[in-house]
Amino acid sequence: MQNSAMFWVALTTLILVSVTVMVSMNLPFNLIFFGTVIGQVFVVIMVYNVLTDNYKTAKTFEDFYEDNPIGNRTN
Repeated sequence: MQNSAMFWVALTTLILVSVTVMVSMNLPFNLIFFGTVIGQVFVVIMVYNVLTDNYKTAKTFEDFYEDNPIGNRTN
């Protein structure tokens, strides 16, 4: 993924972790509610940006995991 898609992933994660912290600190309900709604909007934006990202790779399903390709096993 390019930096733009990773930016949205990081921003969405930060917002949703902030909502979790707000809940644990017993902040007022309206702050938690609006944080949750904003987080949901950012999840939709994030998913759209990740799915429409112009990411190319030479890997195929035959490569299995990138760090341990099936063809290169020594077992």
